[in-house]
Amino acid sequence: MAGLIADPFRAARLVLHLRQEGVTDDGVLRAMETIDRAAFIDDPALTDLAFENALVPIPCGQIIPRPVTTGQLIQALQLEKGNKSRVLLVGAGSGYTSALLAQIASDVFAVERFNALTGEIRRRILDLELSNLAVRCGDGLLGWPERGPYDRILLAGAVEEIPEALRSQLAKGGLLVAPVVTPDGQVLMRLHENGERERLGFRHALPLLREGPAQAL
Repeated sequence: MAGLIADPFRAARLVLHLRQEGVTDDGVLRAMETIDRAAFIDDPALTDLAFENALVPIPCGQIIPRPVTTGQLIQALQLEKGNKSRVLLVGAGSGYTSALLAQIASDVFAVERFNALTGEIRRRILDLELSNLAVRCGDGLLGWPERGPYDRILLAGAVEEIPEALRSQLAKGGLLVAPVVTPDGQVLMRLHENGERERLGFRHALPLLREGPAQAL
């Protein structure tokens, strides 16, 4: 199957580095040693960065975050493989985070504002045979209410405040994870459906999510 890591040494090295950086959830680590990050990098000259702790530029001025960043975001969702969790991802980008989530959750729904990136994600879904992953082009900050409610919602970019439109799509007992901009920098917040908030340790800087679908791309 296309998109799977063929080199077990490189996969093991990646997992070791993730553990050292605090990504210890077994489900997240299994997903990251299964799905090849290089398969989501369009520029062949940049594929060597797939197993480095580096962000990678992709079309439309977007990025694939560092593996540690991605791992920490997914780990914060507290997903358990085998549970029938429905996950909404806001800001699908290359599709890498979506594919990782699809290894753990029962159903994943991703929203991306760039039409060109959405088309690439759909192609990769077919290559990876991910029947539990759906993607659409639109305003991710409005969510995907037709497919909700969701047990987990992940924002793959930063926001200044968590949109009420997303909070309202959480299922009973659900969690929403988002990097939130504060005067002290970005903080990873975990919002419970009952309104409780947790401030998690986070030392990354992700691009701000923008409203609306992109007009030109």
